Amino acid sequence: MKQVFKFLKSVVGGSALVLAAAGLGHAGAQAQAFPNKPVKLIVTYPAGGSSDLMARIMGQKLSEAWGQPVVIESKPGAAGSIGMEFAARQAADGYTFVIGNLGPASVNPIINKVPYNMEKDFIAVSLVATGPNILVVPTSSPFKSLADLLTAAKAKPGALSFGTSGPGSMSHLAGEMIMRQANVKLIGVAYKGGGLAVNDLLGSHLQMLVSDALPVSQHIKSGRLRPLAITSAQRSPLYPDIPTFTEAGLPLAALNWWGVYLPTGTPKAVVDSYHAALVKVMADPDLKDRFAGLGVEAMASSQDEFKAFMAAEHAKYAKLVADNNIKGE
Repeated sequence: MKQVFKFLKSVVGGSALVLAAAGLGHAGAQAQAFPNKPVKLIVTYPAGGSSDLMARIMGQKLSEAWGQPVVIESKPGAAGSIGMEFAARQAADGYTFVIGNLGPASVNPIINKVPYNMEKDFIAVSLVATGPNILVVPTSSPFKSLADLLTAAKAKPGALSFGTSGPGSMSHLAGEMIMRQANVKLIGVAYKGGGLAVNDLLGSHLQMLVSDALPVSQHIKSGRLRPLAITSAQRSPLYPDIPTFTEAGLPLAALNWWGVYLPTGTPKAVVDSYHAALVKVMADPDLKDRFAGLGVEAMASSQDEFKAFMAAEHAKYAKLVADNNIKGE
């Protein structure tokens, strides 16, 4: 997203491209021996979801760049926190890394006690993708707009349910924000992953879901789900017909994001090797196209940019949680 890059440049003086270019040569000289065996990539959500598919695409490209297999290992549960804890406890030798997103890396530690510390347990290597979330209902639903849904929710408090990927996930946070901003009562139902929530939504066991684009886009295209609003600040070029929440009457704007992390203690030469490889593969046209097909934009950042971005996200959601008294599930 252009606004993400504008923010990153504003907080670090726009040095990303210089750092990235320097990193390619510098890391190559210092970390030629890495990797010399298969590398494990931890995914914090179930197979088939956005994080998993992005990891498989990115892992394939990294494998080609490194000349070593990248093996995907799924550790789902607790809105991504189980996978993050597992990754934090792995040997700091570069042979295990994790793709973490907004939920377990920023929001979940704010609203729940988690068994890891993002600043102490991880090295933030690079931001790799951002993407919007979409509020959807079954096409059998009587709700044709966000206004329709909110009118029904006000008429019958607690009668409508929304799915979440667990405490701290964007789906959970969005549901909480809708309740407080619109002064309505909804019932949150937690799942281990967005795909499982989508299945129940399709079966009309849920009334609504705020999901990242991938699990719902095919069902929107097939007509099985109806989109009501999108969380991007402006209409998404991938989904130009879906109004933003602000257009639909609620000032709710938030992007999901994903980044690559290594356990603290990983040698600098190995971290530099990772960063150089990510700068290369995230710019690959094929990878960019495949990520766009998942409803997200591929990117790379410097470590300083990623740290500044995470700090800003943490501050934003800490205020949001405090102002709205949002609790973990």
